[in-house]
Amino acid sequence: MKSHVVTRFAPSPTGFLHIGHAYAALCAYNYSKIHGGKFILRIEDIDEDRCREKYVKAIYEDLDWLGLSWEQPVRKQSNHFDEYKVALKKLDSLGLLYPCFCTRRDIRDEIKRAGGAPHGPEGPIYPGTCKSIPIKRRDLKLTAGQPHAFRLDIEKALKLVGNQKWLEFNKGHQTAKPEVFGDIVIARKDIPTSYHLSVTVDDAIQGITLVTRGEDLATATSLHCLLQSLLGLDTPAYLHHPLIMEDNGKKFSKRDNSTTIRALRLSGKSPKDIKKIIEKKTKVHLS
Repeated sequence: MKSHVVTRFAPSPTGFLHIGHAYAALCAYNYSKIHGGKFILRIEDIDEDRCREKYVKAIYEDLDWLGLSWEQPVRKQSNHFDEYKVALKKLDSLGLLYPCFCTRRDIRDEIKRAGGAPHGPEGPIYPGTCKSIPIKRRDLKLTAGQPHAFRLDIEKALKLVGNQKWLEFNKGHQTAKPEVFGDIVIARKDIPTSYHLSVTVDDAIQGITLVTRGEDLATATSLHCLLQSLLGLDTPAYLHHPLIMEDNGKKFSKRDNSTTIRALRLSGKSPKDIKKIIEKKTKVHLS
């Protein structure tokens, strides 16, 4: 682990932060301070239909109340679509992308006709419907302006760079297995990027050396390592921490207002109280 650690907390402003977010933010913040590094806040707002500016402001307020400070300026993904287009163009120049005109219903129907499909981390693996479309027919669809996403040809990508490895903090090197995703969407129909592409580009641009995030995203690291290799980017170290669960065993949700940092603050809780709640649930000392 490098002595100068750069970590980040990257929430999506689709609701108020809950106690699970507080744990993730404090983990990243504490690791940066322990190693004399930097803590970066990034706003992941590529989903313009669901993201709201009021939640961006609330993120700043809640983190400040928790006693966290971060590097300026804050990077908002919605301001950097041009940079994601550059990365997309590079992947396309390698012959790794193909347009996908399928709707979700098309995909469901194709899977049903095939008698089912293997499941990956994000659901049923795409059956490859548009992968085999003849080039002339594909070009006609594109010329006609038919809405389409772009998918990454995982098989071609792996032939080009092979499986990658990443350093998992306190666990050693892990072998990436991006093939479990199938041909994932790398740019959506409505925007020229996806979560996987934008987060990979952002981590590199911001010089992140340690990605701390919930263990529910551990599988995605395989895909991010592949993209880093294809794009010629450094691979940071990773730390996937356990998720905080509610008493009923479910993940905390932005829809459950009683667990939001804002609600707890308004109920009279202090930042120290929030840390005690987290420490009790995780057995991790945050002070």
